[in-house]
Amino acid sequence: MEVLTREGINYAVIGAMAASIHGIVRASFDADAVLSLGSSKARDVQRAFQDAGFHTELRTGDVEDPIPALLQITDEFANRVDLLVGLRGLEAEAFSRAIEVPFKEMTLKVVGKEDFIAMKAFAGGPQDLADAANAVAIAGSLDVELVTRLAKRYGPDAATNLEKLLSTNK
Repeated sequence: MEVLTREGINYAVIGAMAASIHGIVRASFDADAVLSLGSSKARDVQRAFQDAGFHTELRTGDVEDPIPALLQITDEFANRVDLLVGLRGLEAEAFSRAIEVPFKEMTLKVVGKEDFIAMKAFAGGPQDLADAANAVAIAGSLDVELVTRLAKRYGPDAATNLEKLLSTNK
């Protein structure tokens, strides 16, 4: 994430690392983050990571893909970070709602609780829905209006998934 910070690219950690902040710790083989970046700038970011000594692979999606591009970063120890270059439906304000979490000698920006739950409702897989349900269950306070609005941005399936999650956790 140091490269992203140095390059002035806003990001938010998502996936299993965010689940450990908003729900339950679970194992994962990689880390995931979403970037506030247009896919046209993805090659520049790829070069910055290559210049920093990382192996990179950039994949672009088609017009229907909710992820315009994915930049996979791998270090010499085979640790992997998947950087989503945008996400269809993601509100730009998600980056300002990200929370700062200390990690080793640095601070990571982790997607906020409501954004995390809406993203997981959008992804819709069994693990995604379990992550969202855990986050809802332990949320304490949840801005239901915000998370509902965010899920609707991702489409009717995400809104339906969220509705089911919220009704189960009443």
